[in-house]
Amino acid sequence: MYLTKEKRQEIYAQYGKSATDSGSAESQIALFTYRIQHLTELMKAHKKDQVSERALVTLVGKRRRMLDYLKETDIERYRAIIKKLNLRK
Repeated sequence: MYLTKEKRQEIYAQYGKSATDSGSAESQIALFTYRIQHLTELMKAHKKDQVSERALVTLVGKRRRMLDYLKETDIERYRAIIKKLNLRK
């Protein structure tokens, strides 16, 4: 599996408050971004995989909603996570 428990904890530690912080918006956005990057690479190899394409579109929507929430509640945290993850906006 591409996303092991150790990799998930590494993402949480890097972008969240601790290695077990799975609830903060930053750690969730970082996890969504990692999964989106993985599915994007998968879609390059398997262009007609409709199930993976739907999963990719769903994840992008979830990340967008989470970013919108963060933008409304705390603009500084929003700007920081956008800069850390190199997301366009």
